[in-house]
Formats: sequence, structure tokens, C-alpha cells
Amino acid sequence: MAKLIAIGESLIDFLPCSKGRLAGVKSFEKCPGGGPANVGAAASKLGVESMLITKLGKDGFGDFLAEEIQKAGIDDRAVLRTEDASTGLAFVSDSGDSDVEYLFYRAPAADMLLAAEDIREEWFEPDDILHFCSVTLVDAPCRGAHERAIEIARAKGCLISFDVNLRPPLWKSLSDLKEAVLRYIPKADIVKATDEELAFLGEIRAPHQLITLGRDGARYLGGGLDVQVSGFPVEVVNTTGAGDAFIGTFLAHCVHGLDFLKHKAECADVIRFCNAAAAIVVGRPGALQVMPTQAEVRAFLRTRGAI
Repeated sequence: MAKLIAIGESLIDFLPCSKGRLAGVKSFEKCPGGGPANVGAAASKLGVESMLITKLGKDGFGDFLAEEIQKAGIDDRAVLRTEDASTGLAFVSDSGDSDVEYLFYRAPAADMLLAAEDIREEWFEPDDILHFCSVTLVDAPCRGAHERAIEIARAKGCLISFDVNLRPPLWKSLSDLKEAVLRYIPKADIVKATDEELAFLGEIRAPHQLITLGRDGARYLGGGLDVQVSGFPVEVVNTTGAGDAFIGTFLAHCVHGLDFLKHKAECADVIRFCNAAAAIVVGRPGALQVMPTQAEVRAFLRTRGAI
């Protein structure tokens, strides 16, 4: 059976215990996070084999993340450790609207030291899916690791997924960020972006495009289909893992094949399922450790009359 391989950052999200700007938040809760790790957890909770390629510091936060990755059911054979940098940290604020602040401590973080020579060809099998984000495409060894992983994945006949997941504070300039993202989009078969990210990037082309629209749902474009599915109104607790839940759930379906993307009704059903998974996650504090199971998503859909 094919598996999902996620490569990139695994870090500690410090989520606010109250709403407000970072300057005013008095306390934070430590939560395991990082886009690729969250995506791996989302797929694993749905019964799909997932694997994470990352590097953690040999420190207490690295120990915590390593344990949480195991608990999430993610294959951790490619979770490497280093003494040369600390595990990455991200402080997040939520003012109650769409304006979320991120403050990263990555100078450098351990995952940025993941290098091309760390990547093993035997980790990849035909029909696997390789997923990555833009956070670890900065000018550091981790970019070379991504290049090597993409090269191996393409040679092995794997599907490649890219969540642009823009984090401007990590980049020297917005032009550097835009240039890097636009350079990697053509390397992917599946590209996910928010409507706000597309406003920054401009028109993009990919065989399969996913556009998330926040509370308004999501849209799929590809193979002659243009499918938009409404979201679900829920009380928002934390939006940090919403996009990761969505793409992780979508890729979990793709592991079984892409035939559902040939039919509008089947595609809409999958996008609705992904929207439900994301809606569940925004109602929970955290990300990696709160991804829903298949049963939880189906129960959510039943209560909304969506199945």
C-alpha cells in the first residue's frame, strides 16, 4: 500500500491561552506542530500510512515532539536528531479574526539543518505521495533536502504535493518568498493555497489545484473540473491546523488513487469531507494531536445533514 511522506518542519507551537495580540498575551500552551508533521498526523488518524522526514534538536522540546510523532502513529524512521541546533519554536496569537500573528525562533532551527545527504532513496516507493511546504525552502541545507526528496520521488513515480503555506516573517523579503514558491510550484502535481495566498502569488498552474476559502469552504481545479464546496459554520478556537487537516485529509484519499477526481460528485464528496475535518480541528486547541478520525468526521457530517 502506498504511503504519504511529509518532509519539512516539526516544531513547537505555543498557542495563546487567551485571544489578543502577541504583545498582550500572558500565557501560552505548548503544542506539537509544524505543517508537514500535522499533515502526517491527519493522514495517520484516517488509517493511512504516513511518514515524516525532519530533524529535531537533541533537547527537551525535541524529545517531546519525537514522542508526540510516535503517538500520532507516524512512521518516525526518518525523524533525525542533531546537537547543532535547537528544536524550532513558533509563538502564535489569535485576535479573534483572520489576523493571526506568528513569531518564529529559527536561527537556525534543527529542521533547517536537514540536508540532501540525509535523504535515503529506500524511504520512497512507487505510488507514494511526497508532501512539502514553503517554510523549509529558505536558503539553508533544508532546501537541498527538499530538492533531493523531490528528485527521488519523481524518479520513483510518486505523486508530489505542495502546500505553499506562506510565512513571510521567515523570509528576508517578500520577493524572495514569492520567487521560491513560484519556482517550486511547477515541481508539484498537487498545489494547495488559500485565496489570500493566491492574491499574493498571482495566477498559478498545476495539474491539481486546491484553494481553501476559510469559512466559505474550498475549491478544486483540475482535469476539466471546477468544484467548489461550502464550509461548515463552527465556533473557532484555533485556526493553526485547519489547512493541514484539509490537505492531509485530501492526500489520505489520494493514496488510494485519483479516480475520484474524474467525477464532479465524487470530488465534491471528498472536498466536503476535507472541509469537515478542518472544521473539527478549528474547534479544538492544538493541531497535530487533535486531528480527527474517520468516525469523527463522519459523525460531524451526519450532524450537519451532509451524508
